Parts: sequence; C-alpha cells; structure tokens
Amino acid sequence: MRRTLLIATAEIREGMRNRWILGATSVLTLFAMSLAVLGTAPIGEIKAGAPAVITVSLASLSVYVVPLLALMLSFDAIGAEAERGTLLLLLTYPLTRRQVLLGKFLGHFVILAQAVLTGFGAAALYIVFSTETVIGDWTVYGAMLGSTLLLGAVFLSLGYLLSVFVRSPATALNAALGLWLALAVFYDFLILSLILAEDGDLIGGKLIGALLHANPVDVYRIFNLGGSGAAAFVSGMAGVSGFDATSPALLLGIMAAWVAVPLWAAIVLFERREV
Repeated sequence: MRRTLLIATAEIREGMRNRWILGATSVLTLFAMSLAVLGTAPIGEIKAGAPAVITVSLASLSVYVVPLLALMLSFDAIGAEAERGTLLLLLTYPLTRRQVLLGKFLGHFVILAQAVLTGFGAAALYIVFSTETVIGDWTVYGAMLGSTLLLGAVFLSLGYLLSVFVRSPATALNAALGLWLALAVFYDFLILSLILAEDGDLIGGKLIGALLHANPVDVYRIFNLGGSGAAAFVSGMAGVSGFDATSPALLLGIMAAWVAVPLWAAIVLFERREV
C-alpha cells in the first residue's frame, strides 16, 4: 500500500504542474460559477431551493465535461510511458505492475477530484453567500458531488483500460474520444430513435429502462435528475423514477461496478503485457 501511495503522490505532483490540468480546472470553475449565478437569479418562484436548481445545471454539465476530463487524464497513462521508455525504468524498482497502475489511477483520481471540488465548491460558496438555504437543501447537492466523483472514476478506469490495451497513445486518444462520444452523446440519440421508431411500439418501457441502466452516464443522470426529490421536479425527469430498479443504492452500485470491472481488466492485461 505504501508503494502504491508513493506512485500516487508522484503522479499528483506531476499533474499539479501540468498547465493543461490547471486550465481545465479553471474552465470547470468558470462554468460552475456561471451556472450558479444564473441559477440563483430572481426570475420566478419554484418549490425548490437554490442548491437543487444548481444541482440540475451542474449535473447536466458534468455528464459531458467530467468524463472527457477523466479520459484525457488517463488514456495515455501507461502507453505514453511505455513509448518514452520511462515505464521500463519504473518497473526496475521493487514495484509490482498492480502497484504501479493502482498508484497512477489513485493519483489521477485525486487530480480529477481536485478539479471537481474546486469548481463545484466555488459554486456552493456563491450559493451560501448569495441566497438563504437550509441544511436539508444541501443533501441533493452533496449527493450530486459524490456521484460526480464516481462518474469521473468510471471514465478514469475506462481510460486506463484503453491505455493498457492500445499501445499507441495516438490511437488511444482516438479511441478515448470515440468512447466519450458513444457513451455521453450518441447513446441517448440511439435510445431516442428506438423510442420514436414505429410510434414507440418497437421497444417497451422495461427495455428502455434496461438500456438506460447499461450506460454509466445515464445512470448518473437518473441518480441526480430522475429521483423523487426537488432536483427531479426542477429537471422535469420525475417520471424516470417510474422505471424498475432505480433505487439510489442500486444506481451507485452499477457505477461502482463500472469502476471496478474495467480497472480489474486493465490490471490483468498490464500484468500480461510485454514492455
């Protein structure tokens, strides 16, 4: 465990000096603050507090930005070092391949968490000082923040699997962008097309629910926007809770499985890979 943490610490130090990461953190903070300002503007009255309103906006932003940031951090984590020859040097130390991969994953997760917490934390501070809220209003915001970190971990895990499986960093980058487009953009278009086909007679509600639960991005959406709380009221997705098997614990369990399975596969492939 100590060696894994040493790798993670080195990865964090290197990442914090990366201007790309600093720029991504700044952009995420700018977007979050913009949504917070717009979400607290006095344009009417709804039966939901400011944190619930901002939760809907930030969750809608996160499904696109956080997966992309996670993939950009992780797609060349192994492949780029192998190409430069530094991976072979690293493996000459008394470290197992599992420790190297897990240490890098942990370091990148901390970097991603720092970006998310900085951006969303700034938005939360703005809400605190600009509106009147109660402690109960922050439950949905805290759940969104935690699930956003879990969504980031999902795509970090997928990025590591790509980095181990694809030897060329350039090819891994194309694969990462394709994966992001497939899960975050085109997947929902496909489901919508199936729903609209033949006036909705092609597939039933249970199959739609199963397809939604098969995609970690949609699981994140359902958890934050389709529950029974104020966020569902604001987002207009309260009806999603009508699907079977949408309990918060199950949704989080699905996302956790999306973290564990690709990461385990990446470890297995890395241990068998020739450097």
